[in-house]
Amino acid sequence: MQLTCKHYRELTADELHDIYQARVAVFVVEQNCPYQEIDGNDKAAYHLWLHDGEGIQAYLRVLPPGTTFADASIGRVIAMKRRQGLASRLLREGIKLARDKFCADSITIEAQVYARRLYEKAGFVQTSGEFLEDGIPHIKMTLQTARP
Repeated sequence: MQLTCKHYRELTADELHDIYQARVAVFVVEQNCPYQEIDGNDKAAYHLWLHDGEGIQAYLRVLPPGTTFADASIGRVIAMKRRQGLASRLLREGIKLARDKFCADSITIEAQVYARRLYEKAGFVQTSGEFLEDGIPHIKMTLQTARP
């Protein structure tokens, strides 16, 4: 499994297509949630994905402070091949990137409630009650990053 990390400006048209195809497959089709999945925040983001000969198997994006939240943030976390540790591996890489590129002391996410344990294992702490985002229960979570 190969890791790729690129800022939006560095993505090829084929890479962007594959990213959007994977995200729409999970967030719109699989979760039966019609919403505007592609947003303007992609242009500010670093995009990280794990891929093999079959294509993208896990993906997330890392946003700079001030884009979605005052803190750096991680979002659009997906794993096509589930229960193989891919999301956890990619999440560790996303946290490292937020620290390295944005000097992030804190990272904020809005997590789907069912994925809470994934984020808690990475050190995120719930900072809000449940709320609906596009009809799906979410919670806000924050990670205070340890500077090496």
